[in-house]
Amino acid sequence: MKIAFIGLGNMGAPMARNLIAAGHDVIGFDTHAAPDGIPLADSAADAVTDADIAITMLPAGATLSAVASEIVPALPRGAAFLDCSTVDVDSARAVAAEAEAAGLHALDAPVSGGIGGAEAGTLTFMVGGSPEALAIATPVLEVMGGRTVHCGPPGNGQAAKICNNMILGATMVATCESFALADKLGLDRQALYDVVSTSSGQSWSTTTYCPAPGVGPITPADNDYVPGFAAALMLKDLGLAQEAAKSVSAPTPMGDAALAQYRAFVDEEEGGAKDFSAMLPRLAARSR
Repeated sequence: MKIAFIGLGNMGAPMARNLIAAGHDVIGFDTHAAPDGIPLADSAADAVTDADIAITMLPAGATLSAVASEIVPALPRGAAFLDCSTVDVDSARAVAAEAEAAGLHALDAPVSGGIGGAEAGTLTFMVGGSPEALAIATPVLEVMGGRTVHCGPPGNGQAAKICNNMILGATMVATCESFALADKLGLDRQALYDVVSTSSGQSWSTTTYCPAPGVGPITPADNDYVPGFAAALMLKDLGLAQEAAKSVSAPTPMGDAALAQYRAFVDEEEGGAKDFSAMLPRLAARSR
């Protein structure tokens, strides 16, 4: 397939390289990055000329909307527009409507798996869009990821991503609180892990991504919290979840509490460049 890839940052560049390695004809564009091994166009519009599919991996809804206004008129009718960014649901649905009105197949497909998953081609895609659009994009998704979940019509991929990450953010805060409490109660962290990982309190935040160094599997906690998923990105996703919750008047008190914790950590304490599990040393160093 002829693929245009717009947004070649830490996630987009390895995704594009995997498509090239699989034999696809890829041309990229990014206003800031020029990664090795990816042919580049002079503009986003030039990149999508004659493309079978355009893929975007962008930082925010406003950026996605601006790029869409440039590439939608330049894409051939019948092409697919696959957005892999994590943005607000309203922007995703507006861009999909714009693309479909121009005769394109639109999909929002945010990802889970981080930079490691992008490099290994093992990302999980949460996809919103029509079955017909998904069928066109499936060969591409299978190269970049290990799993694709069709979540329904346009925007539902973003809805799934923010709901999932609201759970993740809240459970990570609770997990870190529990380890910090165990410290103050004189309970060994390994003992707590052995109980929680086999009991009713277990979660992905404990058993797969334990925030305590030297406990459980190897995680960013064992590398001074160099991010696998940065706290700044968790703050972004929790903010998107709260925006969506307000738009449909959904009560999300735990999600709101997690947002407040990450906002303080990132905005007031400059913790954004740390992994989101660095909430543990933050809490362990504090008093009630």
